[in-house]
Amino acid sequence: MSKKRPDESAQAGRLMSLDAYRGLVMFFLAANGFGLAAAAKSAGDTAPGWLTTLAFHNSHPEWISQFHLVGLSLWDMIQPSFMFIVGVSMPWSYARRASLGHAWGRRARHAWGRALLLILLGVFLTSQRQPQTNWMFTNVLCQIGLGYGLLFFLIGKPLKWQAVAGAAVLVLTWLGMVLHPAPEGAAGFAAHFQQGSNAIEAFDRWFLNLFPRSQPFESNPGGYGTLNFVPAFVTMLMGAMSGQYLREREPAGAVKAGRIALAGLVCLLLGIAAGATVCPIVKRIWTPSWVLFSGAYCLWLLAFLYWIVDLKGWRRWTFPFVVVGLNPITAYVMSMTMKSWVGDNLETHLPAPWFAGPAGPVVEASLIMLVFWLILWWMYRNRVFIRL
Repeated sequence: MSKKRPDESAQAGRLMSLDAYRGLVMFFLAANGFGLAAAAKSAGDTAPGWLTTLAFHNSHPEWISQFHLVGLSLWDMIQPSFMFIVGVSMPWSYARRASLGHAWGRRARHAWGRALLLILLGVFLTSQRQPQTNWMFTNVLCQIGLGYGLLFFLIGKPLKWQAVAGAAVLVLTWLGMVLHPAPEGAAGFAAHFQQGSNAIEAFDRWFLNLFPRSQPFESNPGGYGTLNFVPAFVTMLMGAMSGQYLREREPAGAVKAGRIALAGLVCLLLGIAAGATVCPIVKRIWTPSWVLFSGAYCLWLLAFLYWIVDLKGWRRWTFPFVVVGLNPITAYVMSMTMKSWVGDNLETHLPAPWFAGPAGPVVEASLIMLVFWLILWWMYRNRVFIRL
C-alpha cells in the first residue's frame, strides 16, 4: 500500500487546519480575553507595561483600528476571523451536500434557512435582559446571517469572478460612504468616516426605527451598524475563495499555502494604501480598507495553520482548540448567556482571595473558560455537535 500524502485529509473532505483555526478564535472569544483588560484597569497606573500591552490586545480600540504601519489590536481580529472561517467552510460544506445528492434548490434553501436562524439567534442574544425584543443586527451572528445567503450564490463560481464581485462590493461601499454628506465644515475623505455622522449610522437611524422600540433609536454607543454586513460579506467571500482553492487537487499543498500568504500580502498593501489616502481603517464600520487590512491577517493565519496542521501533520497541540471549534455555536451561546452565572457560582464556592486584587479577573475568566471547555469536551467525547 502506498504511503498517503500529509495533506490527503484536506483533499478527502476534512480540513483539519480549519477546525484548529475555528477553535482558536472561539477559545479566546469564550475566554473573554482571560480578563487581562479588566486586570490592567484594576491595577490602574501601577499596571506594568507588559500587562498594558496585553490589555490593549484584548479590547477594541475606540475608533481607528490601524496602529503604526501594520499594527492592530488582536481582539479586533476576532470577528473578521469568525466571518472568514464561515466563508472557508462553505465550499466544503456544500460540496459534501452535493455529493450526498442534494439538488441546488435544496442547498439554497438550507443556506437561506441557516441565514435566517443565525439572524434570529443573534437578535435573541442581543435582547437578553431587555424589556422587549431588541432588533439590532450588529451581533456577529446577525452579520454572518445577513451575508450568508448571498454568499451561497458565489460558491463554486470561478475565483476570478468571485474576486471581481468582491472588488465591486468594496468600491460601491466606499462610494456610498463618501457620497454621504460629511459634517458641515469638515473636509477630506476622513470626514465621511467619522463616528456619529457616517452613512452606516445614518441608515440605522432610519432602518432600526422601523421596528417596535421602547425608545427611538439614535445611535449605537460603539458606532457599529447594520450595513457593516455589506463589506463584511467580502471578508466571508475571501474565506470562501480560500476554501475553494484549498479544495482543488492542484497545485501542491505547499504552493497553495504560499499563494494564500502572497494574497494576504497584496491585501495588506492595498489596505494600508487605501487607509493612508481615501478610506480610514475602521473596524467598527467595516470600511473597505479594514476588509483588506484584516483579511491579510486572516489569510496568513489560514496559510500558516494549513501548512503546519494539514501539510506537516503537527496536530496534537490543536486538541484543546478543536474541542471548542467543533461546537462553535454552543461555545458562543455559552459565552453570551452563561458567563455571569458561572462566574457568580465560582465566587460562591471557591475561596474569595482567588478573585481579589488585579489578578482576580484573570483567575475568574480562566476558570469560567475551564468550565466551558469541560462542557464542550463532554460533548466532544459523546459526539454531540450542535449545528444550525
